[in-house]
Amino acid sequence: MKFDELKHDMQERVKKSVDSLKKEFAGLRTGRASTGLLDSVMVNAYGAMVPLNQVGTVSVPEARMLSVSVWDKNLLKHVEKGIMEANLGLNPMNDGVQIRIPLPPLSEERRLELVKVAGKYAEETRIAVRNIRRDILDKIKKMKSEGDISEDEQKRFEDEIQKITDTTINDVDALLKSKETEIKQV
Repeated sequence: MKFDELKHDMQERVKKSVDSLKKEFAGLRTGRASTGLLDSVMVNAYGAMVPLNQVGTVSVPEARMLSVSVWDKNLLKHVEKGIMEANLGLNPMNDGVQIRIPLPPLSEERRLELVKVAGKYAEETRIAVRNIRRDILDKIKKMKSEGDISEDEQKRFEDEIQKITDTTINDVDALLKSKETEIKQV
């Protein structure tokens, strides 16, 4: 395996880790309505559990309101039940046409709790990035021991891998700082 392939592999893997973190952050309720808040909701539709986005459309008509337009009106009760069972602290209102979900303001205690959860998500991503780095560095060492690269190349490659790691960790920290600010402002 060539170094360019290893580098590309690492970049792809850390990108997936950061994208996963962004999804986790989207699911954290900050008081402001976000369609990502309902991504984890599963609905019993036609005898199978499916994600909410497969039976309807989630929109944000107001800053503190979510709206779910269900394509098959027979599923309104199931969608409402799915939202309640998701334990998101939300109280959906079914008007027979669509489901409206008002977002209550967050208490200071809940804000601090959400900041801790966001920090935990960020730390898990940092750990994942470091594990990816370790995996790539092991492959570089193997290339050196097999005589595929020189010691100078090994050092240069390791430095490049460290730069990617540092950049990604800085990105994770910036995402966390942004999310903490968002949680505290609302």
